Amino acid sequence: MSDAAQPTAAEVRAAAEAVKTALDRHLAAVERRSGEDDPAVYEAFNQLAAAAEAYDELLYDRYDEVTPFEIPAAEDSLPPYAGPEEPNGISVLIRRDYAVAEPQRLRAQAQRVEAADHDDGEDAAGTVHGALGILFGEFEPDEIASRHKEFGLEEGDSTLWVTAAEEPAEPGEWLEAPFEHIDQQRVVCRFDVSAVFDDETDDGDDETDEIDELAEDLDEDEDLEPLDADR
Repeated sequence: MSDAAQPTAAEVRAAAEAVKTALDRHLAAVERRSGEDDPAVYEAFNQLAAAAEAYDELLYDRYDEVTPFEIPAAEDSLPPYAGPEEPNGISVLIRRDYAVAEPQRLRAQAQRVEAADHDDGEDAAGTVHGALGILFGEFEPDEIASRHKEFGLEEGDSTLWVTAAEEPAEPGEWLEAPFEHIDQQRVVCRFDVSAVFDDETDDGDDETDEIDELAEDLDEDEDLEPLDADR
């Protein structure tokens, strides 16, 4: 970062003061907690997380220094549930990301479907976006998820949210904007899948492997002849 783009010392100091203020507000909210899922505590937590992140970034940009603590980002957790106790309807929101790892395989699979379903010489499968339209029109999303490698796709992150509603939506009510106006306080549960979690598990496995190797070394040492205590 250039000197001209660096934050001033005053900006870093102001960010530090904002963290102190957010800490006081968070403690006050915790002391006044009205229940396990008090929204005031949740809001104060988010404000503290945002203030700490801003200070950390400014501190690094100005002084090439970081803070010794890390506060989870607000999006890492859901707010307290505030939906109906007995919902009469639910919405299941699913997002699955894929990388088009093998475009040729993708188009070949789509061409097979196209050849079986069409006799008019269309060639929609000749492009990647056309092939995707054919395959997702032919197969259910769950089937594509289970057979993604056959279609030249590579899995990315995915998430599934279940949200509660007072009443089921009317037919066609949300079709124009299906993913807008999602109230996170009506999310009953969510399930996330990401390679990030696999990396964390792998790190734990590496530590376990190191411990196992150390144990093996100790076992080998036990085979050595013990020293004579009289020497």
